[in-house]
Amino acid sequence: MGRIIAIANQKGGVGKTTTAINLSACLAEAGQKVLTVDFDPQGNATSGLGFEKGYMSKTVYELLMGECNIDECIISEVQEHLDILPSDVDLAGAEIELLDEPEKESKLRKELEKVEKNYDFIIVDCPPSLNLLTINALTAADTVLVPIQCEYYALEGLSQIIQTVDLVKKKLNPKLELEGVVFTMYDARTNLSLEVVENVKNYLKGTVYKTIIPRNVRLAEAPSHGMPINLYDTRSSGAESYRMLAAEVISRGEV
Repeated sequence: MGRIIAIANQKGGVGKTTTAINLSACLAEAGQKVLTVDFDPQGNATSGLGFEKGYMSKTVYELLMGECNIDECIISEVQEHLDILPSDVDLAGAEIELLDEPEKESKLRKELEKVEKNYDFIIVDCPPSLNLLTINALTAADTVLVPIQCEYYALEGLSQIIQTVDLVKKKLNPKLELEGVVFTMYDARTNLSLEVVENVKNYLKGTVYKTIIPRNVRLAEAPSHGMPINLYDTRSSGAESYRMLAAEVISRGEV
């Protein structure tokens, strides 16, 4: 059965989609069979893996609305071992349309249950807010990976997402656990980055990944070329960091 990991932080601009794309790609590069679920109406994981938003007739929105089945939505072999369930701006309307539906928080879980046996990992890119889509993703997930930018308000965003995880665990998904925190946009030249890392480690104790994702120009450029970093610049520090993170994620599942 595949491990379902939600990449979530209610704060925007923390490298959430960058992590979803590049962790997925590096897991696939390591031989794991991976499905990336773009569950953000901005559709940036979709475009970041090379697909033009707005030109697909079957996305996660149509799936949630019952207009197609999950096999029709999945785009296979984006790269070797990597499939994607794409998204576009239509997904923003799903929240309103699902309001009166029974078990509306479990829509994504029921769909992913149909295909999880086909994958080693399912990576869900959540929207940067606490809404019905994020609740759906957390209800479907086994664990939550939280990217944190090395900046002043990092702990604030972290405490919010931990509260949300606890709430979803209590009410909707008892198996949900915190996968861990990964630091992004780390700049070794600043004292602030070092302080944030130390503060979060003290706050969280054992659930922080050793891998730290640096600030990297190539990482920032890759999405505009529709490529994950391991294909765009395989030797960059960004690519090496996400390979190390993928190795850590794989090894955590083996414990």
